[in-house]
Amino acid sequence: MNIKSLLISVSLLGVLACQPSTSAVTESSPDKKPAIQAPDASIQTFPTDLRRVSLIVDDIEESLKLYRDVLEFQVNYDAEVTMSGVALPAGEPGAKARLVLISSNDSWVGWIGLLQWLDPKLDVPAVPRTRMGIGDALLVFNTEKVDEHCEAVEKLPGINMTAPAGNTTYPAREGGKPIVVRTCYLFDRDGYFIELNKVLDRENYNKN
Repeated sequence: MNIKSLLISVSLLGVLACQPSTSAVTESSPDKKPAIQAPDASIQTFPTDLRRVSLIVDDIEESLKLYRDVLEFQVNYDAEVTMSGVALPAGEPGAKARLVLISSNDSWVGWIGLLQWLDPKLDVPAVPRTRMGIGDALLVFNTEKVDEHCEAVEKLPGINMTAPAGNTTYPAREGGKPIVVRTCYLFDRDGYFIELNKVLDRENYNKN
């Protein structure tokens, strides 16, 4: 697998279709305010963006210990919503859920949604995931603090590290220099598989 295919191997769980009942914007840090701004569609090169990946989780507060507290994503939306159970085929019609949206450097793409069924709750899988297959998603996060973040994530409850921080080399594109990426790999507490990485030579990466 080359670096290009790896970085785009994220599949959406589904675009959330729900009716907000109450909403509140939450900022997790007063000195870091996430920018929220839609780009001008008339000047975009391509018609489609991957806006966000929404993750169905057991406990949002526990999930935020990874995505907010370690990876430093910022909370920009926190609301209770009513689920149809049809458009997004999960849970019972009329179930109440909590939706939290978090973002990082970009105000339009690369967001994560955390979705927790409150009443009635969804069943939690009895056995933690240890393998992947067809239909699964690989979530790839670039972080300039890759070693620090890999070490911190491993200490969180429910995390299953499959490989600690180390260097991974990918073939170059069209005869350039090999691309070296610092990586670690893990399942989060809900079974989502994650790669944390840092491209060690961005100048070389940009030439390939």
